[in-house]
Amino acid sequence: MNAIRAELVKLTTTRMWWILPVILLVYVAFTALILAAVFSGVISPDEGAPELSEDALPPIIYSIAHSIGYVFPLLLGTLAVTGEFRHQTLTPTFLATPRRGRVLAAKLVVMAIFGALYGVVALIGAVGPGAAILSIDDGVSGLDDSETWLMFARIVVAMALWAVIGVGLGTLIPNQVAAIVVVLAFTQFVEPILRTVATFIDWAADVGNYLPGAAGDTLAGASIFTALGMASGEGQTLEWWHGGLLLLGYALVTAVVGYLGSWRRDVT
Repeated sequence: MNAIRAELVKLTTTRMWWILPVILLVYVAFTALILAAVFSGVISPDEGAPELSEDALPPIIYSIAHSIGYVFPLLLGTLAVTGEFRHQTLTPTFLATPRRGRVLAAKLVVMAIFGALYGVVALIGAVGPGAAILSIDDGVSGLDDSETWLMFARIVVAMALWAVIGVGLGTLIPNQVAAIVVVLAFTQFVEPILRTVATFIDWAADVGNYLPGAAGDTLAGASIFTALGMASGEGQTLEWWHGGLLLLGYALVTAVVGYLGSWRRDVT
């Protein structure tokens, strides 16, 4: 508990922990507003735009909280670790708590809590404007459906796991600049390209389901990135709990490998 309290103090005494969710809220709210307006017909879409049923719209719009928001808890976890290496605050931390595994475990717990909080913030950003737009002209907001609220809970869990993965990545790549470049490059370019290419290749489609972002989308239960496939009757091949176990596996592997790597080395 002392180690957890110390990690809470270290995190909350910086501006990073509250600046990221502010940006997350604005980013998700704006995206949800525009997409809800387009898909619901408030803004007339171009010809050839995908046609989604009224019942399918709410989960797709609300899942934007995870689809585009997961990079924020991932960055938080990564920065929380790489910042320690960059500013050399690990030295007094390890002197105060020589058992490094305990320090890493405390950081994982704290990041999971804040990742879940980021999930709540992202949901507020997606559900607020999304439900308002979808309810126009007696539309369906989906908020009276228990499945929608279960999806909200799964999104919060997914965001918590992404923060844990961020901690693992930070221990794997202690250099802060390199870690940020890797996170942004993979989440914003590499994986989206791989998932797009996989939709055109039969054997690659199954492989694409096991990528980290795809696993998170599967856990959430819906995604704007799979909307086209869902509209044409193509469903996900994995159940939501498969995605959850896969994402948990990524979190555990990165944390364990990071611990066995740079976390156990001498701090200079």
